[in-house]
Amino acid sequence: MPTAPALLTDRYELTMLAAALADGTAGRDCVFEVFARRLPHGRRYGVLAGTGRLLEALPHFRFGDEELATLRDQGLTDRRLLDWLADFRFSGDVDGYAEGELFFPGSPVLTVRAPFGEGVLLETLALSVLNHDSAIASAAARMVAAACERPCIEMGSRRTHELAAVAAARAAHLVGFAASSNLEAGRRYGVPTTGTSAHAFTLLHDDERAAFRAQVDTLGTGTTLLVDTYDVEQGIRTAIEVAGPELGAIRLDSGDLPTLATRARELLDELGATGTRVIVTSDLDEYAIAGLMAAPVDGYGVGTSLVTGSGAPTAGMVYKLVERDGVPVAKRSEGKNSVGGRKHAVRRHGDDGTATAEVVSSAPVGPRAGDRDLVVPLVRDGAVCDDVAPPEALRRAREHHARVREALPAEAWALSRGEPVLETLTA
Repeated sequence: MPTAPALLTDRYELTMLAAALADGTAGRDCVFEVFARRLPHGRRYGVLAGTGRLLEALPHFRFGDEELATLRDQGLTDRRLLDWLADFRFSGDVDGYAEGELFFPGSPVLTVRAPFGEGVLLETLALSVLNHDSAIASAAARMVAAACERPCIEMGSRRTHELAAVAAARAAHLVGFAASSNLEAGRRYGVPTTGTSAHAFTLLHDDERAAFRAQVDTLGTGTTLLVDTYDVEQGIRTAIEVAGPELGAIRLDSGDLPTLATRARELLDELGATGTRVIVTSDLDEYAIAGLMAAPVDGYGVGTSLVTGSGAPTAGMVYKLVERDGVPVAKRSEGKNSVGGRKHAVRRHGDDGTATAEVVSSAPVGPRAGDRDLVVPLVRDGAVCDDVAPPEALRRAREHHARVREALPAEAWALSRGEPVLETLTA
């Protein structure tokens, strides 16, 4: 386990810093921006997530004795560099989009203003957090939309790194997932947790009836019984015989889910269990969820596809220097060019409140009716502006996302590949 966020850093940040300290440029006033040049292929919008986690980590980004010893062990022995790092405390300003906000190509989702030495140190941490969490949130938002208000449960902890699993559960809840299987996400961020049993529990017992009886006796009739270990129809009959018609739910985890869900609903109703819900799992993604739209399904459990970004495991964000001592600077490399100068950004809306464009400019954007400023203060003089507890920060981000997604045009919800639903206008 890392001892501190400071070691979650690429070595080249420190080699740049060492050279800048040597030639006197480390103190130059600089502006860095985080943005995505493009969205993952075919995606209509992105969702910013991870800002809260980044702000949590910032006060702990320190190089203590243990971190400095680690650097020396790895060959970083420059005395000037090590002395500077020992005294390092971020003293700059950070602005950005509110967590849960939508983003598009060129959106300045995070802006860091600080001396070069301080700003460059944050690059790796900022990108690793924002790229991962935004990828998960963007995929999860598509799943929530495809579910059409049926609840989704995050259950991907066994399919990713143990710490990434916690971040993924947080990102999924931010965009509308109802609950997670991950207990640490519940402890740290207040994400509701849920879980019943796997096939191993059924196989542990001499027969399915004994397994169901043990689960119901322990968890009550409101539990969810996994009915596809052997024969689905017999499993449903046994479940209702054991729990009665007040059984909370059954879960289907394999097979032809639309057909099985339809038959399960018919059988449950025949047995008088009209209130028993049908929950489906089994390698679901947004396309599979959409394919179940007409089936009598009451909820979805999503694992692997969610925690891997459903084909887009990174949001493709970059961290670029755009201003030095008040002078705009820009990269001109083919295919990787950037626009110099600190950016302003507004979301433009029509008379009916529907978003129509993302406006990004190095100069203040002349206000129009319906415009909404997107950049908000996050850190001032090294101090987090709104230092609330992690569960409260997540709750606010979830509410913000729910509000802003309502303004998207209808074509945003299409799962077919297409261009970003809002054009990014530059001025």
